[in-house]
Amino acid sequence: MPEPCPVPTTTPPNPARPPASGSALRGATLKHVVESQQFTVPLLMELFDRSRGMEHVVARGGTLDYQNRIMTTLFYTPSTRTRLSFEAAMHRLGGRVLSTEHAGAFSSEIEGEQVEDSIRIIGGHSDVIVIRHTAEDGARRAAEVSPVPVINAGDGNGGQHPTQALLDLYTIYRQRPLDGLSVAIIGELDKGRTARSLAYLLAKFDRVKMFFVSPPQLQMKQDILDYLDEHDVRYELESDIDRVIGEVDVVYQTRIRPERVRDMAGRNNDGRENDGLKRYAIDSKVVQRMKPDALILHPLPRTVELDKSVDADPRAMYFRQAMNGLYVRMALLTMLLDKEQAARSAWW
Repeated sequence: MPEPCPVPTTTPPNPARPPASGSALRGATLKHVVESQQFTVPLLMELFDRSRGMEHVVARGGTLDYQNRIMTTLFYTPSTRTRLSFEAAMHRLGGRVLSTEHAGAFSSEIEGEQVEDSIRIIGGHSDVIVIRHTAEDGARRAAEVSPVPVINAGDGNGGQHPTQALLDLYTIYRQRPLDGLSVAIIGELDKGRTARSLAYLLAKFDRVKMFFVSPPQLQMKQDILDYLDEHDVRYELESDIDRVIGEVDVVYQTRIRPERVRDMAGRNNDGRENDGLKRYAIDSKVVQRMKPDALILHPLPRTVELDKSVDADPRAMYFRQAMNGLYVRMALLTMLLDKEQAARSAWW
């Protein structure tokens, strides 16, 4: 198993790589978490330092430091892993949780209430709101009106999932320096929220190269490629995992719905699926061609793109990755709640 890197190093943020726009959501302070672009390298390092601390907090059973704080999880689409990870994080901090899933069906929004009105009301009951919305701008709309911090837990079908990308990056960071990485990002990239958010984060580090491996029709959207071009980040578009699997430091596999590849690949004459899907899947044979110290990540859940035979490989990080999500979300909550408390204290 790769040994954790005790003091991962990174160079200072490159002034030639500013945020993509002048949005008030971005910058050195952290009021809301809506998109990956808002994180600077120093902010990431602060988050990761806190995350290391949270590993020790969890090991001793948690803390009561935030026992008077309330988090609301407002999910408009089903989620098990992300929602429970956030709720466990808040409980480990000693806080309390208000939770709703299928919020669009079990709230006044079914009668036409706008998300902005819902957020204004819920913000009066909570200290922080975690939202997963069906619209790609749902989290941003919530943040623009919320009286308390908002965290984007996934928006739309092809938007972003910044906290997943943060825990993905933290998992890599715990194993090796982030500068100079070569990363293969594989799957349905056109609608991959996690892949999009991770690409934005990786672009903040020096000498990074990304390989986007996907069927041409499911490749990474142009807005990400334009961002990488603008910030002089190297990348290649590939359609076969075999061409890159032996040269990358990290394999970031994402979910592939068989029907999307099947629709393009067709079937053989005997009715069996042809080998189109195999070009984007990882099994015990594929990992034999990887670097000995390469890392395998997957945001989960998986379907057929990551065979269970890979689970025993010491390079497989995805279950550790999921556990890291608890630490990172705990750390993120403390950063937001501490700043919120400081702002309230200054007001009063």
